[in-house]
Amino acid sequence: MTAQSDTQGSVTAVYKVSGMSCGHCEGSVSSEISEIPGVTSVKAVASAGEVTVVSAAPLDEAAVAAAVDEAGFELVGRA
Repeated sequence: MTAQSDTQGSVTAVYKVSGMSCGHCEGSVSSEISEIPGVTSVKAVASAGEVTVVSAAPLDEAAVAAAVDEAGFELVGRA
């Protein structure tokens, strides 16, 4: 899936993240990704292994990978 622009000019991207298994994992990943400049919303779902990120502009995937790594998990790629 590629990033999609919505009607408000923001971009939504869904990423696959391995290793998340609980709400604490979701919070850790969400917290780190939300620190990336331009990110307006993050929703991590451990059961699906997915993180949905809404941002003002497309994000550098390396920045997302670094944030996920900082939280202790691995970015697999786009969902």
